[in-house]
Amino acid sequence: MTKHSLAYFLDDLWAKGFKLTDEDVQFIYFGKNYANAPDWKVIFAVQVTLRFQHAFDGSFYLSVLDLIGEDKIHTKKQAEDLLARKGFQLQYH
Repeated sequence: MTKHSLAYFLDDLWAKGFKLTDEDVQFIYFGKNYANAPDWKVIFAVQVTLRFQHAFDGSFYLSVLDLIGEDKIHTKKQAEDLLARKGFQLQYH
């Protein structure tokens, strides 16, 4: 995953027309702080949430972030593999 910051990622979503509310953005940062997660895991959790929920869903986001927050998850590939084992289909076009 590219080394963009969470703020850059959220700005990019906005520029692409996906408008998160201020409350959504605050909740994303709450989750980041709660899970003590690096930006890449937070970005990944937001991407998975939007992909499967077609909108921002705070509880789904926290569930994904908690799942990939495990110490043994160090790369996006490991996070994708873990979600695949849990039944998520993450094929990207």
